[in-house]
Amino acid sequence: MGDKRELLAIGGMTPRMMEAFARNFVVYEMAAIGDPESFLREKGEGIEAIATYGAEKVPASLIDALPNLKMISCYGVGYDGIDTAKAVERGVVVTHTPNVLNDDVANTAILLMLAVSRQLVRDDRWVRSGNWKAKGAAPLTRSIEGKPVGIVGLGRIGETIAEKLQAFSCKVSYHSRNRRDVPYAYYSDLRQMAEEVDYLVVITPGGAATRHLVNREVMDALGPEGTLINVARGTVIDEAEMVAALREGRLGYAGLDVFEAEPHVPEELFTMDNVVLLPHVGSATAETRQAMGDLTVENIERFFGEGTVTTPVPEAAHLVKKG
Repeated sequence: MGDKRELLAIGGMTPRMMEAFARNFVVYEMAAIGDPESFLREKGEGIEAIATYGAEKVPASLIDALPNLKMISCYGVGYDGIDTAKAVERGVVVTHTPNVLNDDVANTAILLMLAVSRQLVRDDRWVRSGNWKAKGAAPLTRSIEGKPVGIVGLGRIGETIAEKLQAFSCKVSYHSRNRRDVPYAYYSDLRQMAEEVDYLVVITPGGAATRHLVNREVMDALGPEGTLINVARGTVIDEAEMVAALREGRLGYAGLDVFEAEPHVPEELFTMDNVVLLPHVGSATAETRQAMGDLTVENIERFFGEGTVTTPVPEAAHLVKKG
């Protein structure tokens, strides 16, 4: 690569990633910059790459402050925090890390289905509190075996969830913008699908197009015996309406890995036995995070070394040299 280029790291990069970046780049960490505006005025012209964690924001204003920016490598499959339209308008390539996290996110969705239906947290507390000894067996729970499950968004992860649910003989259907060539029932109307399933699993991309896609109407259709699972983005569900539906019994259960204003979670959920909460850990295994980090680095190194990348986001694919 010749002389070292300059890279801006935004969010939680792993030590392995930072070591890899440092081999070929002068790395600036946004978290260590006390006055970002002054920094960008002084150093912005030299920065040619951004490495960013998927949950962080890369707005148009930041892209505009980096006149020689050439690529943005996102450490995550979701990239709704990046103003991709602005980047593409500027000719800036944007990449992400799909596929390597499919299995673990799908496993998390099924983990939440099982934890909610079998009341894992409640029954763990039943044992720890001494209730088993004092009061006897815990109340009965519900099985997911053979139940109808609707998947909101049948992308790579959605398909993996559907495949894994076959082990439980679940009847899978899906809602997405377009019908897919898959052996599952397609619903163009999300409310109708919610009405006909026991579990609604949300795994559609975030962003303005899907904001509050799962609204009061959809949750009311899912109903007082229905379970809502979210491993996508918190913004896809109208969170205030969800809390109200759970409180009022219009929605039966929820298993949530993501929230609208992370890490802030509606405190009312903390006291609900019909809810299981996770701190956005769908892909948070050592194996998957290493693979994601390696792909984030690979995209940057390939771009500056070969002029191509491994996994561009669809909107930026036309900017990439075929390699």
